[in-house]
Amino acid sequence: MKQVVLATRNAGKIAELKSLLAGFGLDVLGLSAFPEIGDIPETGSTFSENAAIKARAVAQATGLVALADDSGLEVDALSGAPGVYSARYSGENATDASNNAKLLDALKDVPEAGRGCRFVSVVFAAAPNGAEAEARGEWQGRVLPAPRGAGGFGYDPLFYDAEKGATAAEMTREDKNARSHRGKALRTLLSTWPEFWARADR
Repeated sequence: MKQVVLATRNAGKIAELKSLLAGFGLDVLGLSAFPEIGDIPETGSTFSENAAIKARAVAQATGLVALADDSGLEVDALSGAPGVYSARYSGENATDASNNAKLLDALKDVPEAGRGCRFVSVVFAAAPNGAEAEARGEWQGRVLPAPRGAGGFGYDPLFYDAEKGATAAEMTREDKNARSHRGKALRTLLSTWPEFWARADR
Protein backbone atom coordinates (compact mmCIF):
# COMPACT_ATOMS: atom_id res chain seq x y z
CA MET A 1 0.00 0.00 0.00
CA LYS A 2 1.30 3.45 -0.92
CA GLN A 3 2.12 5.71 2.01
CA VAL A 4 1.34 9.40 2.30
CA VAL A 5 2.45 11.61 5.19
CA LEU A 6 0.17 14.37 6.40
CA ALA A 7 2.40 17.27 7.43
CA THR A 8 0.60 17.98 10.70
CA ARG A 9 0.33 16.82 14.31
CA ASN A 10 -3.13 18.35 14.68
CA ALA A 11 -5.36 15.38 15.57
CA GLY A 12 -8.46 17.14 14.23
CA LYS A 13 -6.88 17.78 10.85
CA ILE A 14 -5.50 14.24 10.62
CA ALA A 15 -8.92 12.71 11.32
CA GLU A 16 -10.56 15.01 8.77
CA LEU A 17 -7.97 14.36 6.06
CA LYS A 18 -7.94 10.59 6.67
CA SER A 19 -11.71 10.55 6.24
CA LEU A 20 -11.44 12.46 2.97
CA LEU A 21 -8.66 10.21 1.66
CA ALA A 22 -10.51 6.97 2.45
CA GLY A 23 -10.95 4.89 -0.68
CA PHE A 24 -7.72 5.91 -2.39
CA GLY A 25 -5.80 2.86 -1.20
CA LEU A 26 -3.36 4.92 0.82
CA ASP A 27 -1.69 4.27 4.15
CA VAL A 28 -2.05 7.71 5.74
CA LEU A 29 0.50 8.69 8.38
CA GLY A 30 0.75 11.79 10.56
CA LEU A 31 3.92 13.50 11.74
CA SER A 32 3.65 11.66 15.05
CA ALA A 33 5.08 8.68 13.13
CA PHE A 34 8.23 10.72 12.56
CA PRO A 35 9.26 12.19 15.94
CA GLU A 36 12.66 13.13 14.51
CA ILE A 37 11.00 15.87 12.43
CA GLY A 38 10.83 19.02 14.51
CA ASP A 39 8.61 22.03 14.09
CA ILE A 40 8.64 23.44 10.57
CA PRO A 41 8.65 27.26 10.65
CA GLU A 42 5.74 28.63 8.62
CA THR A 43 7.47 31.71 7.25
CA GLY A 44 5.22 32.29 4.24
CA SER A 45 2.87 35.23 3.88
CA THR A 46 0.13 33.21 2.15
CA PHE A 47 -1.63 29.89 2.74
CA SER A 48 -0.04 28.57 -0.47
CA GLU A 49 3.50 29.42 0.62
CA ASN A 50 3.07 27.86 4.06
CA ALA A 51 1.52 24.66 2.69
CA ALA A 52 4.37 24.31 0.18
CA ILE A 53 7.03 24.88 2.87
CA LYS A 54 5.56 22.12 5.06
CA ALA A 55 4.96 19.58 2.28
CA ARG A 56 8.40 19.99 0.73
CA ALA A 57 10.19 19.71 4.08
CA VAL A 58 8.31 16.57 5.09
CA ALA A 59 8.74 14.91 1.68
CA GLN A 60 12.50 15.44 1.83
CA ALA A 61 12.75 14.31 5.47
CA THR A 62 10.71 11.12 5.02
CA GLY A 63 11.31 10.13 1.40
CA LEU A 64 7.53 9.81 1.02
CA VAL A 65 4.84 11.85 -0.69
CA ALA A 66 3.71 14.53 1.76
CA LEU A 67 0.42 16.35 1.91
CA ALA A 68 0.20 19.66 3.75
CA ASP A 69 -2.74 21.93 4.42
CA ASP A 70 -2.50 25.52 5.44
CA SER A 71 -5.79 27.02 6.35
CA GLY A 72 -7.38 29.78 8.35
CA LEU A 73 -10.24 32.16 8.82
CA GLU A 74 -10.52 35.44 6.93
CA VAL A 75 -12.94 37.96 8.46
CA ASP A 76 -14.13 40.81 6.24
CA ALA A 77 -14.46 43.34 9.07
CA LEU A 78 -10.85 42.63 10.13
CA SER A 79 -9.39 43.11 6.62
CA GLY A 80 -8.87 39.37 6.23
CA ALA A 81 -7.40 38.72 9.68
CA PRO A 82 -6.56 36.41 11.33
CA GLY A 83 -5.69 34.78 7.97
CA VAL A 84 -2.38 32.93 7.92
CA TYR A 85 -1.99 33.70 11.62
CA SER A 86 -5.25 31.93 12.56
CA ALA A 87 -3.59 29.19 14.63
CA ARG A 88 -1.51 31.68 16.64
CA TYR A 89 -3.88 34.65 16.54
CA SER A 90 -3.81 35.15 20.33
CA GLY A 91 -0.05 34.71 20.72
CA GLU A 92 2.73 32.16 20.75
CA ASN A 93 0.96 29.83 23.21
CA ALA A 94 -2.45 30.24 21.59
CA THR A 95 -5.25 27.74 22.17
CA ASP A 96 -8.55 27.37 20.35
CA ALA A 97 -10.27 29.01 23.32
CA SER A 98 -7.92 32.00 23.45
CA ASN A 99 -8.10 32.51 19.69
CA ASN A 100 -11.89 32.44 19.75
CA ALA A 101 -11.98 34.86 22.69
CA LYS A 102 -9.70 37.32 20.88
CA LEU A 103 -11.82 37.10 17.72
CA LEU A 104 -15.03 37.76 19.63
CA ASP A 105 -13.43 40.73 21.34
CA ALA A 106 -12.23 42.16 18.03
CA LEU A 107 -15.77 41.91 16.63
CA LYS A 108 -17.71 43.00 19.71
CA ASP A 109 -18.88 46.24 18.07
CA VAL A 110 -19.53 44.72 14.63
CA PRO A 111 -23.21 44.00 13.82
CA GLU A 112 -24.28 40.62 12.46
CA ALA A 113 -24.50 41.92 8.89
CA GLY A 114 -20.83 42.89 9.02
CA ARG A 115 -19.51 39.58 10.30
CA GLY A 116 -18.99 37.89 6.94
CA CYS A 117 -16.04 35.52 6.78
CA ARG A 118 -14.62 32.54 4.99
CA PHE A 119 -12.49 29.57 5.84
CA VAL A 120 -9.67 29.16 3.29
CA SER A 121 -7.56 26.07 2.72
CA VAL A 122 -4.67 25.35 0.39
CA VAL A 123 -3.66 21.70 0.13
CA PHE A 124 -0.21 21.05 -1.31
CA ALA A 125 1.26 17.67 -2.30
CA ALA A 126 5.01 17.22 -2.71
CA ALA A 127 7.03 14.17 -3.70
CA PRO A 128 10.73 13.61 -2.92
CA ASN A 129 11.49 13.77 -6.67
CA GLY A 130 10.08 17.30 -6.95
CA ALA A 131 6.62 16.53 -8.33
CA GLU A 132 4.03 18.91 -6.85
CA ALA A 133 0.32 19.66 -6.96
CA GLU A 134 -1.83 22.30 -5.27
CA ALA A 135 -5.52 23.15 -4.78
CA ARG A 136 -7.51 25.82 -2.93
CA GLY A 137 -10.95 25.73 -1.31
CA GLU A 138 -13.15 28.32 0.40
CA TRP A 139 -16.18 28.07 2.70
CA GLN A 140 -18.32 31.17 3.17
CA GLY A 141 -19.98 31.95 6.48
CA ARG A 142 -20.23 34.48 9.27
CA VAL A 143 -18.88 34.79 12.79
CA LEU A 144 -21.46 34.27 15.54
CA PRO A 145 -21.40 36.42 18.72
CA ALA A 146 -21.01 33.27 20.87
CA PRO A 147 -19.79 29.71 20.25
CA ARG A 148 -22.18 26.86 19.41
CA GLY A 149 -21.49 23.15 19.17
CA ALA A 150 -18.97 20.77 20.67
CA GLY A 151 -17.49 19.20 17.53
CA GLY A 152 -14.67 20.25 15.25
CA PHE A 153 -11.72 22.38 16.32
CA GLY A 154 -10.30 25.86 15.91
CA TYR A 155 -12.90 28.47 15.00
CA ASP A 156 -15.59 25.88 14.17
CA PRO A 157 -17.90 26.85 17.08
CA LEU A 158 -18.05 30.46 15.83
CA PHE A 159 -18.31 29.76 12.09
CA TYR A 160 -21.96 29.76 10.99
CA ASP A 161 -23.06 28.30 7.65
CA ALA A 162 -26.41 29.95 6.83
CA GLU A 163 -27.30 27.37 4.19
CA LYS A 164 -27.00 24.53 6.71
CA GLY A 165 -28.31 26.61 9.62
CA ALA A 166 -25.48 25.34 11.81
CA THR A 167 -21.96 26.09 12.93
CA ALA A 168 -19.09 23.93 11.72
CA ALA A 169 -18.91 22.55 15.28
CA GLU A 170 -22.55 21.40 15.12
CA MET A 171 -22.17 19.42 11.89
CA THR A 172 -21.44 15.74 11.51
CA ARG A 173 -18.04 14.95 10.05
CA GLU A 174 -19.75 13.92 6.80
CA ASP A 175 -21.64 17.21 6.50
CA LYS A 176 -18.56 19.22 7.35
CA ASN A 177 -16.37 17.36 4.85
CA ALA A 178 -18.99 17.91 2.14
CA ARG A 179 -18.98 21.69 2.65
CA SER A 180 -15.65 22.61 4.17
CA HIS A 181 -12.80 24.56 2.62
CA ARG A 182 -10.44 21.65 3.30
CA GLY A 183 -12.85 19.16 1.75
CA LYS A 184 -13.20 21.29 -1.39
CA ALA A 185 -9.45 21.78 -1.73
CA LEU A 186 -8.67 18.11 -1.18
CA ARG A 187 -11.37 16.90 -3.61
CA THR A 188 -9.96 19.24 -6.26
CA LEU A 189 -6.46 17.94 -5.60
CA LEU A 190 -7.58 14.32 -5.62
CA SER A 191 -9.28 14.82 -9.00
CA THR A 192 -5.75 15.15 -10.42
CA TRP A 193 -4.19 12.56 -8.09
CA PRO A 194 -3.51 9.83 -10.71
CA GLU A 195 -1.61 12.33 -12.88
CA PHE A 196 0.29 13.66 -9.86
CA TRP A 197 1.13 10.17 -8.62
CA ALA A 198 2.43 9.19 -12.05
CA ARG A 199 4.89 12.09 -11.84
CA ALA A 200 5.69 11.42 -8.18
CA ASP A 201 6.46 7.73 -8.86
CA ARG A 202 9.11 8.31 -11.51
